[in-house]
Amino acid sequence: MFSPSQEEHCAPNKEPVKYGELVVLGYNGSLPNGDRGRRKSRFALYKRPKANGVKPSTVHVISTPQASKAVSCKGQHSISYTLSRNQTVVVEYTHDKDTDMFQVGRSTESPIDFVVTDTISGCQNNDETQITQSTISRFACRIVCDRSPPYTARIFAAGFDSSKNIFLGEKAAKWKNPDGHMDGLTTNGVLVMHPKGGFTEESKPGVWREISVCGDVYTLRETRSAQQRGKLVENETNILQDGSLIDLCGATLLWRTADGLFHTPTQKHIEALRQEINAARPQCPVGLNTLAFPSINRKDVVEEKQPWAYLSCGHVHGYHNWGHRSDTQANERECPMCRTVGPYVPLWLGCEAGFYVDAGPPTHAFTPCGHVCSEKSAKYWSQIPLPHGTHAFHAACPFCATQLSGEHNCIKLIFQGPID
Repeated sequence: MFSPSQEEHCAPNKEPVKYGELVVLGYNGSLPNGDRGRRKSRFALYKRPKANGVKPSTVHVISTPQASKAVSCKGQHSISYTLSRNQTVVVEYTHDKDTDMFQVGRSTESPIDFVVTDTISGCQNNDETQITQSTISRFACRIVCDRSPPYTARIFAAGFDSSKNIFLGEKAAKWKNPDGHMDGLTTNGVLVMHPKGGFTEESKPGVWREISVCGDVYTLRETRSAQQRGKLVENETNILQDGSLIDLCGATLLWRTADGLFHTPTQKHIEALRQEINAARPQCPVGLNTLAFPSINRKDVVEEKQPWAYLSCGHVHGYHNWGHRSDTQANERECPMCRTVGPYVPLWLGCEAGFYVDAGPPTHAFTPCGHVCSEKSAKYWSQIPLPHGTHAFHAACPFCATQLSGEHNCIKLIFQGPID
């Protein structure tokens, strides 16, 4: 999963150090048209053959736009803060041999390591789905990892462009801190939420914060692009933890540490759970036909033996065409087992292992999409308010980004075993 340039420099038979992985919410293991190059559903960050981190050095206060261009064209990384038409503060950055920098954004230019596009709810994300106006910044954020243990990863808003510059224009929120250093926020902001208790069975959602260009932590603005920044949260940091969520206003990413991934179920484990369920030969209680979850590489095609469920009660059936309550609400059906009325949908196994907080069996389905995972994983994601648009928050299925609904956002499935 690392680029050829990294592969070439790795010592033979020696595993490169892995800092962690970024997993995009809304994709069940891969992008709908397949993962290609820097555009994929998850991105692994490995220690680079040579450090490429940068740290702030010289500060210039410049009164003419031409002079500011001259400073930022010297081939050195810099951040330009435009205060007025005739005053710009340029902070030059110098090489840092102790850190590796990875950049995330919508741009396909070479400084971006991980290209992220807007997530369309329900996984209907294909080339034909044109986003009229993306809200993800072209150079959205950068993650800086220490090259020595414990390989701490920190997040900063904004990324350096092809001319190695971050440019905060007149309209961007920016300010001078009491200690004299400049800082600012990007247009739609980079939000981060660290879960309470790590990414485990006991985890609880944390509080969403905004990260500044220099990595300080602030309370949220009134809306994503408001001019007024939130309050500085002094006792919190920009250090990413296992399970930290990063929202780029159009896509949300989950950060998993290398150690966290080591304790997470693997793709093989999820496949074994799928085979175990199918081996128990669950049956449709009405048609008495045997049901089976399709294989992971057929995860988008409804198959004949596919299990379906009534999401108000959790009873699992095979597909049938009766029980419609009205023509207007085509998806509202009456369960033949308990007469409960509600959505009736095909069930899909959640295949992206990074979203699981435990290795439990797939017993619960998110409502209304029907993605199935372990009870603790379902309950964890059901209570997380994910940013939506510029000022709304709602819980969503991590596998397809569909907004959750129903009494608890998820339901325990009731399978019927074989009668023989």
